Amino acid sequence: MNRPLASSEKHALRRPGLLAVREPISKRASLVAGLLAFAIPFALWCVVAYVPFLWHPLVLVQQPGDTSVPGTYSYLAEGQLVEREVFAARNEELRRAGKKLATGERSNPIYLQPPHAVGLAMVTAFTTPPARDGDMWLHQSLFRSCKVILWGFVWSAIFGVPLGILCGTFSLFSRLFEPFVDFIRYMPAPVFGALAVTILGLADEPKIAIIFVGTFFQMVLVVANTTRAVDPALLHAAQTLGTSRAGLVRHVVIPSALPALFRDMRILIGWAWTYLVVAELIGEKSGISAFIYQEQRYRHFDNVYAAIAVIGLIGFGVDQLLGLAGRYLFPWESGNTGLVRLARGARRLIPQSTRLLARLAPIAKL
Repeated sequence: MNRPLASSEKHALRRPGLLAVREPISKRASLVAGLLAFAIPFALWCVVAYVPFLWHPLVLVQQPGDTSVPGTYSYLAEGQLVEREVFAARNEELRRAGKKLATGERSNPIYLQPPHAVGLAMVTAFTTPPARDGDMWLHQSLFRSCKVILWGFVWSAIFGVPLGILCGTFSLFSRLFEPFVDFIRYMPAPVFGALAVTILGLADEPKIAIIFVGTFFQMVLVVANTTRAVDPALLHAAQTLGTSRAGLVRHVVIPSALPALFRDMRILIGWAWTYLVVAELIGEKSGISAFIYQEQRYRHFDNVYAAIAVIGLIGFGVDQLLGLAGRYLFPWESGNTGLVRLARGARRLIPQSTRLLARLAPIAKL
């Protein structure tokens, strides 16, 4: 005999909770969690940067005290960053001499910049000329880096996606190509840098080659595994209807795997960005990596953080745009038919506009 459910049990059935296994959460909870994903690291950064008693291992000297007093630590000067032990030892020397003590405030190392300095640098890096004539502006460096990423990934996809689909569909191609691809993918892409420079020169070509090597071999295996996940029932049904091998690939395998392949490309393009810094330091330094390297030499670490943040923003923006596009490009999976309806409406408007132009043509001749 079934007993009636208690009110708490009914509530649990209606709302699975935030920690339900493989269950979606509400839109509000999803939005809050997404905001916290950025707010928590930013808050930790602010705490470390602004709370003086938390870390701040150095002291920024504001007044060095009486500089006429000799001593081991008499080298203190205004604006200098020194260890707290050194600052305390110098004040002890001044105290023994009965002179004016040094003053300063606790500070973090120069490589740990506060958020406000990085935010200001993200503006000034685009508006302030480079420190040395001939150096690139930040936007010029970003454009060159994006070009390297684009061409490296495009060439990788042109060869890697078709080969991966063949390996995932036909066992012959899998045995013919995957062992060698699996062998090469364990080799770090930068080890090919010397060969790339020797063969392709010092311009952007070796950098594009490193991006290609870093993504192509991974792409082949990822695409092959995604292709193998196509429902076998669809393949059997198409073969029963007499579909040829080429038709099987074109009309069954590719449409079925296309949404998952699109998601794979989103992940792999992020992989390409991880090779960018190494690739751009091969041969002639260029792009955003050269900008970061140059600012590090000048000890402008606020600009270094700004450049790193811009890379993250560009990558995150591209990923979100691709994710948004994926909702409309594959209506058979997402159920979102807005783009299909728009395309059908455009197709209906084109004949109507053609007929209207044909009617107006005689009038235009008059």
